[in-house]
Amino acid sequence: MIIRPETPADRDAIRTINLDAFDSDTEANLVDALRDSGTEFISLVAETKDTLVGHILFSPVTCTGDAKIMGLAPMAVRKAWQRQGVGTQLVEAGLQACRQAGALAVIVLGHPQYYPRFGFEPAANHGIESEYEVAAEVFMVKALQPGALDAINGLLRYHPAFPAL
Repeated sequence: MIIRPETPADRDAIRTINLDAFDSDTEANLVDALRDSGTEFISLVAETKDTLVGHILFSPVTCTGDAKIMGLAPMAVRKAWQRQGVGTQLVEAGLQACRQAGALAVIVLGHPQYYPRFGFEPAANHGIESEYEVAAEVFMVKALQPGALDAINGLLRYHPAFPAL
């Protein structure tokens, strides 16, 4: 399996992956909206035998101050490829790409049983709040630089494409 950056030729396959992985078209529409917004983001695909089987996207999140924070959303793996390590490889490669891009931290609204294996922990433990009313255990943060969470606090906001959907 190869994890690589998205290319323009991958657009339709990425949409298909998101449609296959989720029960609605919300995530597929979100990816398209973020791409069309011109926002700088990190988008990786998992490829095997010339077929794309997974996708992950990280987009900038705003907070008090000027700390560079990325939001992980969405991550999708085709149903036939789930529980085979594709998501793990995508998350690990994506976190590394965010670190290389100079991000201090990554946030995620996600499964509290899945994301802690990558070092995510409840953001509320660090005084970081979500713009959405969600349970504390599903809004998580991971520092990518030493001391990064000391520089981040308050309300974090995702790109405007998120609430627009």
